This record gives sequence, structure tokens and C-alpha cells, in this order.
Amino acid sequence: MQDTTPPQPHPDHNENDAHNQAQGQAQGQGGGGGGGGVGRRQFVTGAVAAAGAVAAAGALGTGTATAATAPAAGARKAPRTRKAAGRRVAIFGGGMGGLSTAHELAERGFEVTIYERKTWGGKNRSIPVPGTGTAGRKDLPGEHGFRFFPGFYQNLPDTMSRIPVPGGGNAAGNLQAGKEVSAYYDGTKIILPAAGSIEGTLSPESLLNFLSTGINVLGKVPLWEVGYFLQKMIAFVTSGPKRRYGQWENLSFAQFVNSDKMSQSYNELLVDMFTGTLVAAKPDKAGAHTMGKMAEAWVYSTLGLGGYAEPDRLLNAPTNESLIDPWMKHLRSLGVTFQIDATLEHLNVQDKQIASARVRGPNGTIDVQADHYVLAVPVERAIPLLNNDILAADPTLKSIANITTDWMNGIMFYLRQPINLGRGHVAYAAQPWALTSINQAQFWKDTKINETYGNGEVNDVLSMCISAWDVPGILYNKPARECTDEQIVNEVKAQLRAAIPWGPIVLNDFNIHSYFLDPAITGNGTPQAANAEPLMINKPGSWNHRPEATTALPNLFLASDYVKADINLATMEGANEAGRKAANGILQASGSNETPAKLHKMYLPDEFQGFYDEDDRRYDRGEANIFDLWDPVKP
Repeated sequence: MQDTTPPQPHPDHNENDAHNQAQGQAQGQGGGGGGGGVGRRQFVTGAVAAAGAVAAAGALGTGTATAATAPAAGARKAPRTRKAAGRRVAIFGGGMGGLSTAHELAERGFEVTIYERKTWGGKNRSIPVPGTGTAGRKDLPGEHGFRFFPGFYQNLPDTMSRIPVPGGGNAAGNLQAGKEVSAYYDGTKIILPAAGSIEGTLSPESLLNFLSTGINVLGKVPLWEVGYFLQKMIAFVTSGPKRRYGQWENLSFAQFVNSDKMSQSYNELLVDMFTGTLVAAKPDKAGAHTMGKMAEAWVYSTLGLGGYAEPDRLLNAPTNESLIDPWMKHLRSLGVTFQIDATLEHLNVQDKQIASARVRGPNGTIDVQADHYVLAVPVERAIPLLNNDILAADPTLKSIANITTDWMNGIMFYLRQPINLGRGHVAYAAQPWALTSINQAQFWKDTKINETYGNGEVNDVLSMCISAWDVPGILYNKPARECTDEQIVNEVKAQLRAAIPWGPIVLNDFNIHSYFLDPAITGNGTPQAANAEPLMINKPGSWNHRPEATTALPNLFLASDYVKADINLATMEGANEAGRKAANGILQASGSNETPAKLHKMYLPDEFQGFYDEDDRRYDRGEANIFDLWDPVKP
């Protein structure tokens, strides 16, 4: 085994909190009236009415060429200082968390090397379909799943604003706003509001009125059930941090809205569609705290509050072209070194801190030595790397083993002619595999797909996510996990056609040029079916198992979507926030006087501060939220 330090940079290399239960509390001491004067029964009655209304390069076999790039407007430029002790950082994992950590540290003059076992970008990358490009065109673009940048994402767009792109501007300028969020149900299209306003002062009543006008289920759900669902949403948004982390955290969203006591249409059109549209989640597995927070943020984004952007945003090109490639180019210009085909095998502990890391490459193994180590791999890969020596130094990390994952992977249909299913994200209510989709061509406005990708016959990409792999389908009565590729394709077609008007005509076989299924899914249709890239699930109680970015080992940090983050959801935004927190931990550990990376908090209105405070008191007394009617009561 060869002992070495991280690869030396290019000669032009530039150098130089605990998260408690009150995290969700609003900033400031705004009013809100304390929430008094409105009874629970009185409020739910109103709800029903309103509802009607390079040293390592030899061993690892990689190059480290850098490329100079002009910084984006407002970007920090790494200070040109001599290499300082305590500023060498080894990051393991080249996905969103690792790249975000590297970005913040490189801007502050740290010497950063990123080691990645497979490919850059992680789950966020594009996956070109090999051999599909002809006559100088690129291979057809595939994805792990479609990209979604809600308006309440703040940390990631801030990072993107500091990534220059060819032709000028920055990666944040590659975001395009969707015009609608919609769902199909049994041949009917339902459009959710993409913009709105509150008449008068923001209050529970005005918010209820807004929601009532926005949720149009065309009389398919009993009126009192719509009112009950909306009333539960108001109960959540007026809940204080103690109830959010102490009560709602321990319930599934299905339990929170009492789905088992309600009609089939209530579950299909409100509960399932709601969770599927927002985060492609399943209501019986997603926590009420997580889903409530996403709904709250979505509404505030729709209302234009909190400085949030448009509710639904997408990229204007495949992810690698619009984000990952320019990001890596920019990081190289800041001196970051990239090592591909480098698998972290073991973290060596001495004196309760990391002494070195064993990394395997195509030419053997090396011991990487740095001042700080960042574990930025997904949770299922982090768990076996947290060996007994690490757990002895930080016993709190043992609970990470309780975090669970599930399958949520993408399938693409490449279309000969575009089809207009929706001007943004689309959900397919009542379909067993919890499908969601976007039509890419309408957002890739500067790209002629047939001239750029494939063999010239593809003009649109219908990018979909399958969120329920364990539910029987409508053709073969088998879950997706047990289906072959061909059966998965046929099932997806059948479910789409059952949901949309004139489905067999709109989505006909002739128009489907070809398809792409996420290659992370292997062994399809056999007992050996596996998923190499599952997604962390925010199950009830999962918050209590998630770690902070800073560990008890003074030089070990975590940067992945399972780290505690204000967004409280396994997302690109959460991983970016974790990367910022890891970078700040390194700044503190190294004694740096650089300004810490900013941690953007999700918006909570000052007008509701009185409700939050009163609800904390009610929670301490064992009382329900003032707006919460726990058991459904028919009028």
C-alpha cells in the first residue's frame, strides 16, 4: 500500500449549532394576535364553507487539469495566499453535497480534493444513453429522475448564482419557471394554482380562503372532506416548533389527515395527489412534519411571500449541461482537484479523530491524508463506512442505521412529436405507481432536440418518476420491482393512458421512439432485482436519527441529504445545505476568519408568531392546536 497525501494542486492553485426543535420557528417577533377567539369547531365549519367556495493520480489513474473561468457576478474569488496548515480537505463523494462543500471551501482558499467512485453529480447527474447519437449528435439525455427546483429552494439557487456559464451569466439563469402544476384523474385534468394573492392581512382565515379557491377537485370529493383536509393544513401552519418536532414528526401524513377514515376520492385526489405532486412521496411513508412543511412552503411560494421564486422551476437543458459541467469547470478554476474511480474503503481513526482514509482506484489502494475529511456519500453507503472506531468516538452516529431508503427512480419516453400534458410538473392521481412527469422540450427553448440528440427523430422527452415500486400495476398485477423492463414500460403507458383524456391516442406507440430506464435498477423481473441509488425517506421519527454535519470527531464532517437540514427533506436543496454546514464546521475547526457560508432558512410569516407561541404553550399543557379537529366529524 502506498502512503500519500491528497494530490498536489495545479501551480496556479489559489489558497489562502446545534440544530434543536425550535429550528422551524419564525424569525423575528411579529404579531399575529396570539390565535385567540377562534374555536376549533367554529373554524372547521368555516373550512367546509370556504372549501365549497496528483500524488494520488498515479495510483488512482486520473488527470487533474484545471481550467480558468471568469467568476460569476457576485462570486467570491479564492484569496491568493500561501498554503496554510490545517487547510487540506478530502471530500468523498462527488454529488450535490460534496460539490457544495468544495465550492464554499475553495472560495475561501482551502485545498480541496474530491474523490468519487462512479460519476460526477450523483443522483443529480444526466445519464446519456450510450450509442444513441448519430451524425455528430449527442447521445439521448437520460436522468435518474426529472429535476425540480421549487421556489422555496434558496441555498442551491444561491450556489448556482456563483457558477458562471458559457456565453455569460450564471447557472441560476438556466432555471425556467413552469406555468402550472397539474394532475390527471380518470381522464380529467386538474390545475393547481401557480400564483395567487391574499386579500387583506395574512391570517389563518385568509389563507384558508386562498386554499379553498385553489383546490378544485370538480365535485369528486365530498365537500366536508375537502374542508377537513384544508383545516388540517391550517392546523399545521399555525403549529409551533414544539408540536412540529414533537407530534407531527411522529405521524405519517396519511395519519395526520386521517386518510383511513375518508373516501377513496379523498385519498386519491387530495392525499395521494398532494404528496405525489409536491415531492413524489407516498403518504403512508412520508412524515406529516416533512409533508406539512413542504405544503406550507409551496403555498408561501405561490403567494410570492418570503422572497421565494416561482413555485415550479426546471432547467433549460439536461442537468450536466446546465449545472454539473459548468460547476466542475468553475471549481477547477478555484483549484479543486477531482479524482474519479476512487472508492473510499475505510476511515482510519487514531486518538478519536481521522488519521487517514483508504481509497481504492484502478491501480490499487492509497492512504489519503488530509486535515479535514468530509463524508459526502448517500446514507446507504455511509452506514458501512462508519466503523466501530468512529462510532466509539461519536456514539450518536449509530442512529444513522435507522434511516431508511426507498425506490424512486426515473423512466424517460423519447417522443417523435411533443405532447402537451402540462406546462410544468404533472401528477397522475389514482394510478398505482405514483407517476409524475414533465415534458422537457417546452423548457429547453434554446435546444432543438432532434438536431442535438439521438438520431434526429426525437423531438421531446417525457421524463417521469416512478415513486411506488412495491404496488401492483394494472396490467400484470405485479409491482414494478418484479417487472421486466418491457413490463415496466407497458405498465407506465397503461397508467398514463388511463389517467389522461384520449390516452391511447395522445400517447400512442408510434410516437414513442424509445425509452430509458434508470440503470441503477438492475435484475429487473428476477429475485435479484436491486436499486444501486435509492432515496432516503423522511419516515415518521426520522429527524431524530439524522446527524448534524459536524461530528464528535474534530476532523470528520458529513455532507449529504440525510444530514439535518432546515428543509427537512431528502433533496438537492438539503444536500446543498448540508454541504454549507460541513464547510462551516471546517472553517471553525481550522480557526479560519473567513465569513461562514450563509444558511438560508425557510420562510415563516411574522404574522403567525403569536400562533406559534400560543401553540407551544398548548403543547406543553397537552392540548391540541387551536385549529385542529383530530377526528373527522361529518356535518
